[in-house]
Amino acid sequence: MRRDRIAISEFMDEDAVAALAARFEVLYDAALPDDPARLANALADAPALIVRNRTQVRGALLAAAPRLRVVGRLGVGLDNIDVAACAERDIRVIPATGANADAVAEYVIAALLILLRGAFGATERIAAGEWPRTALTGREAQGRLLGLVGFGDIARRIVRRATAQGMRVAACDPAIGQDEIRRAGVEPMTLDPLIAAADVISLHVPLNDTTRRLIDSRRIAAMRPDAVLINTARGGIVDEAALVTALREGRIAGAVLDVFEQEPPEAPQRFAGVPNLLLTPHIAGVTKESNRRVSALIAERVAAELERTA
Repeated sequence: MRRDRIAISEFMDEDAVAALAARFEVLYDAALPDDPARLANALADAPALIVRNRTQVRGALLAAAPRLRVVGRLGVGLDNIDVAACAERDIRVIPATGANADAVAEYVIAALLILLRGAFGATERIAAGEWPRTALTGREAQGRLLGLVGFGDIARRIVRRATAQGMRVAACDPAIGQDEIRRAGVEPMTLDPLIAAADVISLHVPLNDTTRRLIDSRRIAAMRPDAVLINTARGGIVDEAALVTALREGRIAGAVLDVFEQEPPEAPQRFAGVPNLLLTPHIAGVTKESNRRVSALIAERVAAELERTA
């Protein structure tokens, strides 16, 4: 009897791949997003596809996958998947909700501590014989206001870690009632007052028509001059050009970008030499532990869906 095929187009924990291969035919090739023709061929008779964020599950890809019944997402953001088109074809989309939330929460706390302290870029200067002690007097997190834009699972996990650092926390999320935010021990605020008041702003909203360029030049200009911005959500939420300009002109104190409008970024040289800007390659939610959790969760749920609809 022929086994169903699962196409896996981006990196996945090897143990989870092996577990799927024991039950199904598996095509695993993390280079497939860079070769649309090969990806389309792989999907010609595949009822299941597992992706991260680079594979665009829409338009031509869906047309090339007539047997597709389930898409597993190794993460939680769905902006690379045409969810409505999948629903029209009864294709189930399964995100790995919650499986990488702790990894992102830890990343945000590490990022804000690094930005506020400002002392961890001195290696080359010390190795060159400098002793820039007075120039690197940074700030403590204790007592500072962390503003969370979006108050979902990741943001709530950040609250516990931030309050352990002695930080105050405010959040804005129009989809969540103010009483619910208060019950979490967090001050509810609307977006613009939060932007103006926070020492640290961390973004935790999906990318859609209402959040695209949410943090634009006007809102960046409204930030405190000693404030810092952290984006682990989606790149299109921040106007990257406006942020770079503000950092070059010293109008805000720093930023961490883990996500970009285009990934990898187009014209990456525009980030070169920007002061107090830290960049990482969409890795906030990816640790060895979270990769195992995410991969195992999606492997099991995709397998269960294939067997349910067999």
